[in-house]
Amino acid sequence: MHEMALCESLRSALEEAARTQNFSKVTRVRLAVGRFAGVEVEALRFGFDVVMKGSLAEGADLVVLDEPGTAWCFGCNDTVPLAHRLDPCPRCGGERLLPNGGTEMTIKDLEVM
Repeated sequence: MHEMALCESLRSALEEAARTQNFSKVTRVRLAVGRFAGVEVEALRFGFDVVMKGSLAEGADLVVLDEPGTAWCFGCNDTVPLAHRLDPCPRCGGERLLPNGGTEMTIKDLEVM
């Protein structure tokens, strides 16, 4: 389950932020997870609780924000929102799409002490 590895990276990022920004406790983490990021949110929540034990984020709330997917439509010559990677263009119905957003996972903000 790669969600555990994502949580380990998140823990490292939180520890580095604590060193550079001088805080000692994280009480809430808001993550933006793109719809096409391939992240299983429930597995991420489980991994977060396990990996954060004994860290400055132990017991912190994890808020996961669902970021929409986007793709460039060759028919419309524009970026369009997509619910699923293989959906047709919601504007023209075209199927020549190049996904260009929704694969990211980023820390939006932290609540710290």
